[in-house]
Amino acid sequence: MTAKALMIQGTGSDVGKSVIVAGLCRAALKRGLSVAPFKPQNMSNNAAACEDGGEIGRAQALQARAAGLAPHTDFNPVLLKPQTDKIAQIVVQGKAIDTLAAADYMASRDKLLGAVLESFHRLAEAHDLILIEGAGSPAETNLRARDIANMGFARAAGVPVCLVGDIDKGGVIANLVGTQMVLSSDDAKLITGFIINKFRGDATLFADGVRDIEDRTGWPCYGIVPWLSAISRLPAEDAVTLSAPDEKQNGSVKIAAPMLSRIANFDDADPLRLEADVDFQWIPPGKPIPRDVDVIILFGTKSTLGDLDFLRVQGWDHDIIAHARNGGRVLGLCGGYQMLGHQITDKDGVDGPIGTRHGLGLLDVNTEMIKNKTVRPVEGTCALTDIRLSGYEIHNGQTTGRDTDRPMLRLANNPDGARSSDGKIEGTYVHGLFTDDAFRQAWLSRLGHQASTGLSYEQSIDDALDQLADGLESALDLDTLFASARTKQ
Repeated sequence: MTAKALMIQGTGSDVGKSVIVAGLCRAALKRGLSVAPFKPQNMSNNAAACEDGGEIGRAQALQARAAGLAPHTDFNPVLLKPQTDKIAQIVVQGKAIDTLAAADYMASRDKLLGAVLESFHRLAEAHDLILIEGAGSPAETNLRARDIANMGFARAAGVPVCLVGDIDKGGVIANLVGTQMVLSSDDAKLITGFIINKFRGDATLFADGVRDIEDRTGWPCYGIVPWLSAISRLPAEDAVTLSAPDEKQNGSVKIAAPMLSRIANFDDADPLRLEADVDFQWIPPGKPIPRDVDVIILFGTKSTLGDLDFLRVQGWDHDIIAHARNGGRVLGLCGGYQMLGHQITDKDGVDGPIGTRHGLGLLDVNTEMIKNKTVRPVEGTCALTDIRLSGYEIHNGQTTGRDTDRPMLRLANNPDGARSSDGKIEGTYVHGLFTDDAFRQAWLSRLGHQASTGLSYEQSIDDALDQLADGLESALDLDTLFASARTKQ
């Protein structure tokens, strides 16, 4: 049986498409439907590892979780991972196939439509409903000719579209009406209705606005989604969220993390940020790392050499080295781990610029980038405490040196990572460590954080997805919205 399908597109980036699809997936699951998420093309350095050794955007991994599914490469057949402002790694059905300049990709991206439709049709044969997330906005008419992310895909697959507008940004009437005005008539016909997202206050006060949009477009409104607090507890995909200050800044444990230019998998920080007694700070470019922090975390990056240069331009290398010399703790995750060593070599430019850079020299290790990429979920134990943990690896580098004789983790009887002789400098290739409550509490206890807050991180994600789904059930006419789903006959 072929599934019905519905595509959620937006009037722009960051209007809430990802979380709405996640909430709709959980709502459909609660209704007893076999539902799967799908995003034809994503651009993100936040990736998730799948069991088959492929990778997809973490937003699709969260949507899969909302649907009760494990991550699968068909959920996001084309993933673009920016290495510079003009170059990105191209991942197709989970595997990195090339690194292209933006102009070259834009000129050839329609050649990937076959792979996109192949993944979509596999899902359609296995599920009742496919909920599809667009990218950016269909109103970017300059991108329409070879589009595979929005209307290009919707037309090829014959799926209807629901358009989402963000009222919190302002101008939502113009955004929705203007989108219809610039679309071709054939594209506009695919839109069955619209959703107003991120409304604060009494939604009845926007009734006249809704009627105005309906009168001008002929599209019905499926509902007005309020500002839902549950969303703040879900992992964010877009690095733009890092610029928003954390409300909680009075914890007894102070952690700082520089915002690298190509930062990747920064949702590794989310469990720490939710801890009540942790003051977590993202340090933006142009700002020094505070001297009074307990630990500095260097997160992953899509371009280790490029971000090592960026780190030095910001002067953060001096801050980190001074912090370590004064007895402070430093943790490096994936690319951040590589930066803590003596030297990083990338002869083929598989992770960004070609060349060799000196690292921060805080760990006695060296890294060589290799073409074969490691992508896998992992399980193991903490080398210090034997606490069990799980996570995932996504990296190109191999790291060796004397400090690897003191591994941070043990994975399937193989060591991973390194620790300095005094144990205050640590590094690992494993992402997702802090989602394990026992490991997180043990790690925080070494920083002087003794009291457990009782945070169950994984449960908190599922609770937030349930609350998101309930919020959408209350705000939207889901019966009509789901009834609009269809596929090309």
